[in-house]
Amino acid sequence: MRKTCIDMVHALAKRDERVVFIGSDLSPGLLAEMKQEFPDRHYMEGVAEANFVGMAAGMAMDGLIPYINTIATFLTRRCYEQVAVDLCLHNLPVRLIANGGGLVYAPLGPTHVAIEDLAIMRALPNMTVVAPADAEEMRRFMEISLDWPGPIYIRLGKGGDPIVTREADGFEIGKAYHLREANGGRFGPVLIVSTGVMTGRALSAAEELAGDGIACDVLHLPTIKPLDGSALQRLAAKARLLVTVEEGTVVGGLGSAVVELLAERLEGGLPPVRRLGVPDVFLHDYGDQDWLMERCGLQPHQIAKTIADAVNVLAAA
Repeated sequence: MRKTCIDMVHALAKRDERVVFIGSDLSPGLLAEMKQEFPDRHYMEGVAEANFVGMAAGMAMDGLIPYINTIATFLTRRCYEQVAVDLCLHNLPVRLIANGGGLVYAPLGPTHVAIEDLAIMRALPNMTVVAPADAEEMRRFMEISLDWPGPIYIRLGKGGDPIVTREADGFEIGKAYHLREANGGRFGPVLIVSTGVMTGRALSAAEELAGDGIACDVLHLPTIKPLDGSALQRLAAKARLLVTVEEGTVVGGLGSAVVELLAERLEGGLPPVRRLGVPDVFLHDYGDQDWLMERCGLQPHQIAKTIADAVNVLAAA
């Protein structure tokens, strides 16, 4: 996913002379071909993330479209004020490419896992927040990213994730994609709402649950802000259980966004809700991404068990 996203910056630069790339202390060879072809539109800053956000803001004010790239926690925690004041306050067309959203950098510990990025970035006025599920969806998003008027936070996964989205769906900012429909079963429908790489895991969990007679809709939200309220409202209105799944804190992230919206729109009130994600703690364990997901109950078999347990309680009530 990361390579696809970065390669697309070069492809966009070939089409539009406004495109500029700014990296922060990344691999010296990153986008070497773009650097050779467009040396005046390729910059590699040092460990100075607050500075390169301000640099991007100045370029955007002069009519350029900067794509800036560094590790997710550096792009959010380290320069949050600059993102808010330099970019969002002026509604500038800067694209923030965040490496390793969620638990990707688990081997480096709590300083590098981006568990609160979705929560804090969606809180900023004028900020759009996007988390594609796979490399192909990332490519489709990047194709249409040029003309969006304001800043966009782009959450990248580790890469190598299975392709679970559909080419025919295309990509539209603010649109959700209904990737699995609930059919039959002894209990349903259960609505699973997910984003980013968790959508693949949500689909696997839904497949496992189908074998137990639990029918699930899976709604993929590659855009966390703005949310597709129409799709959420339509599916949630008939759901007997609503489950949100995200690779990040349950405080203020996708689950909070979904529940906030539906609490205002669903006339009959919310169905029972389970929000799955990282608990409200710093993750002090060191391991790999999958290991930490297991610790947080975010692997497909764990998602399926949580849903099955909730269904059993509801069915017995």
